[in-house]
Amino acid sequence: MSIVLVVFVLLVTSATMALGQGTRVGFYSTTCPRAESIVASAVKSAFQSNPAIAPGLLRMHFHDCFVNGCDASILIDGTNTEKTAGPNRLLRGYEVIDDAKKQIEVVCPGVVSCADIVALAARDSVVVTGGASWAVPTGRRDGRVSLASDASNLPGFTDSVDVQKQKFSAKGLSTQDLVTLVGGHTIGTSACQFFSYRLYNFSNGGADPSISSSFVSQLQTLCPQGGDGSKRIGLDNGSDQKFDNSFFANLRDGKGILESDQKLWTDASTKTFVQRFLGIRGLLGLTFNIEFGKSMVKMSNIEVKTGTSGEIRKVCSAIN
Repeated sequence: MSIVLVVFVLLVTSATMALGQGTRVGFYSTTCPRAESIVASAVKSAFQSNPAIAPGLLRMHFHDCFVNGCDASILIDGTNTEKTAGPNRLLRGYEVIDDAKKQIEVVCPGVVSCADIVALAARDSVVVTGGASWAVPTGRRDGRVSLASDASNLPGFTDSVDVQKQKFSAKGLSTQDLVTLVGGHTIGTSACQFFSYRLYNFSNGGADPSISSSFVSQLQTLCPQGGDGSKRIGLDNGSDQKFDNSFFANLRDGKGILESDQKLWTDASTKTFVQRFLGIRGLLGLTFNIEFGKSMVKMSNIEVKTGTSGEIRKVCSAIN
């Protein structure tokens, strides 16, 4: 392990302890030492078969934490559970979590929570797409409540920057965390139905003026008016399968796919952080990979259940 990585791990661990959330790095070091390697192997195997699994697992963790905290409530099956809510209907990767849980239960029955598996899988999804690793604090327990109605507070693709900041602030996350975590869109895709309105009748019958004119033509070819709304387009134009900072360059160049993403460049309070991730001269630079790990640790500790709260599910899709 390099000196830089060791220092980063120590910083993340210290920050986690300071949060006082009850999670810690190495929680399963004695009770289930193979847990992290099993999750990593499951993610890697699934990714090799289907690269779309990686952004799905990353998004799953985000959608779990923003609704009743990081408690794996996103995984519960049912007619009106979070999994059925509009923003969650296209999530991918549930089978990877189930696979990892099944393997872990064989060697450490009743020890590792589904919530921790989701957090670990999110980290590993970044690693398999070329991003930097980080130490994931564990010790979460699984929630027993999952309601579709609770998913109404998830950030949306038409949200203004002010609304985005309010939603992140409500979870203890800063404006920098907002920009950093949205940077997770460096991997993954979006369906035409979620942004094609920007291409045709956005304002005065034309396209969203914040989109580069040449990019509008490109997107109109990919998502013709009245065409297949389920067709998927990379969120990070030209680099949607590699975890890097090119997503922010696309925002600078007017090539943000989602309206809420592009607004991070047009709003002064968030533009500064985008510029810093790009290393704009005259501003203190930020290393996206490192800051992403830090923000993910903060997010992964949102309203966690530890100690005697919640439970350790035997099967991730159902409460015990």
